[in-house]
Amino acid sequence: MPDHSYFANLIWQIADLLRGPYRPPQYERVMLPMTVLRRFDCVLAPSKAEVLAEYERRRGKLDGEALDLRLNRAAGQRFHNRSPLDFEKLKGDPDNVARHLVSYINGFSKNVRDIFEFFEFENEIERMGEANLIYLVISKFADVDLHPDTVPNEQMGLIFENLIRRFNELANETAGDHFTPRDVIRLMVSILFIEDDQLLATPGVVRKLLDPACGTGGMLAEAQNYLREHHGAARLFVYGQDYNPRAFATAASDMLMKQVDHNGSGANVRHGDSLTEDRFAGETFDYFLTNPPFGVDWKRQQKEIRQEHDQRGFDGRFGAGLPRVNDGSLLFLQHMWHKREPVRPAEHKHGSRLAIVFSGSPLFTGGADSGESNIRKWIIENDWLEAVIALPEQMFYNTGIGTYIWIVTNRKAGRRKGRVQLLDARDLWTLGGSADNKRSLGDKRRHLAAAQIEEIVRLYGRFEDNDRSKRFDNADFGYTRVTVERPLRLRYQMTIEDKSRFLDACPHLLDDVQAIDKTLGREPVRDWNATWERIAALLHERQSRWKKVEQRLFRDVFTQKDAEAEPVRMDGRTSGYEPDTELRDFETVPLKDDIDAYFEREVRPHVPDAWMDRTKDKAGYEINFNRHFYTYTPPRPLEVIDADLRQAEEEIMRLLREVTA
Repeated sequence: MPDHSYFANLIWQIADLLRGPYRPPQYERVMLPMTVLRRFDCVLAPSKAEVLAEYERRRGKLDGEALDLRLNRAAGQRFHNRSPLDFEKLKGDPDNVARHLVSYINGFSKNVRDIFEFFEFENEIERMGEANLIYLVISKFADVDLHPDTVPNEQMGLIFENLIRRFNELANETAGDHFTPRDVIRLMVSILFIEDDQLLATPGVVRKLLDPACGTGGMLAEAQNYLREHHGAARLFVYGQDYNPRAFATAASDMLMKQVDHNGSGANVRHGDSLTEDRFAGETFDYFLTNPPFGVDWKRQQKEIRQEHDQRGFDGRFGAGLPRVNDGSLLFLQHMWHKREPVRPAEHKHGSRLAIVFSGSPLFTGGADSGESNIRKWIIENDWLEAVIALPEQMFYNTGIGTYIWIVTNRKAGRRKGRVQLLDARDLWTLGGSADNKRSLGDKRRHLAAAQIEEIVRLYGRFEDNDRSKRFDNADFGYTRVTVERPLRLRYQMTIEDKSRFLDACPHLLDDVQAIDKTLGREPVRDWNATWERIAALLHERQSRWKKVEQRLFRDVFTQKDAEAEPVRMDGRTSGYEPDTELRDFETVPLKDDIDAYFEREVRPHVPDAWMDRTKDKAGYEINFNRHFYTYTPPRPLEVIDADLRQAEEEIMRLLREVTA
């Protein structure tokens, strides 16, 4: 049986017919809806006669949803087409094929018509009609057999992904906005369900899964495939949302064709921006699985998100904090986790598990008390972060950067409570874009073979310390950012230039300044405390009352910082010294350490006059993967390096001799 690459190549060849009226980046506008339409046509072909007969019986007696339900039953699907046309009949009238194609699409049930509205396909039909392309495209697609017996559902999903990747490469866009490589999804799904064998083996168990950035629905499909293979008695209702109209339409059509069950009324896949148009508001889910776009800013949604954060706090979705505006990945984590199930076994509520793909940024970006750090703090201090898995680089179609899978749950197994597992799988990979394609696919030059996925899952399940897996207490990722101050040290000296500068600002203080100049003289004094006491006494004697701003200006003009000077004492009843803001420093103290002991051990020996301002303490959390898995490699001996250099020099000289000869 031909694989998905064969059919994707076949459809790709049809796209060449569009060259001229369409630029290559625009092929997607025609090819995706045509592929979906041909798939629907093939799926409905066996029941076409029954649907038309049922339509004739019910026409005029039923309409709307009631008629759709009857015809869906006749089709044996969650959709139908009541038009007498199909792809073969569309070829029979070349002069009117555009009008007939619109009529054929309008013959579908409402759920399919809605999908084609998101494709905005009528505009493309008109455009192809003007270019005399419709008949050619219809004829070519009619020769492509996309019936489920020929192309199973899983292969169909891979065809969509293959086409979208190619279209986005032509448009220089990010294919990762739409789908995640299947090998990565298989790993995520295997670990998402790893602790739930007993729960999912319970007869009649029903679970719900959400992907709020579902693209073409690849994660939803893989989650269902996993449960069919491992827990056939369990039912998994999958739901998705996506803001991209074409990706949404592709996913929605895929869900219809797969006969996916859903819990209650409403579509499985819904259109809209998950961050500002929550189509699943008020619902909870047992599982979450997603790959949000990497490094995409949220400026467009900033007003609504900030408003929800400020006004609703933890009653809304973004109470833990807001990341910097140039990367909204952590917003998706909060959005999903707001929909988690509580853990109440007596009510058949068993909590939730979540798997999300991130770049490295959410692990460590943002200092103490920043939005990112506060989100990490919220997740870790509530003991929800179960594990982080580092994947190899060059695993995704749209980027070669390193990526990480976070596993979050509110029902950790007993041995995992209070702990986080870090798993380093960066050197577990096989060359090639996929198991059946050894060539690179976009930026994807590596993939996880089945044995490597099993190895990672095994390491995860064992929950042991070794070269690739390390366990940490939650507090190991926390730290306190302590402010370290040093005293301000000032040297006083009056000069003619400074005197003139001060009097330009305060000419009314001329007599007082002259008296100070005469009494204190013009020699430098390295003790501002004693100097100001003498000046204050002199002003009291002269019955002069300076304003605070005048006192500050006098000090600013007539003093210089001097490391040899005496520390400047605080004014008033506050004890201690004034801090020198230019010498202010910060220490990052691990959460497990005693801060006072750390200060005496690490800071005091080097800076004897320093002190801590504990009123400015800030807590932070970060996950520094490299620090925990760094292995020191000693440099080669000098004699080995010298020998290599000599060998290189000899080779260069040999090549030069060949050239000059």
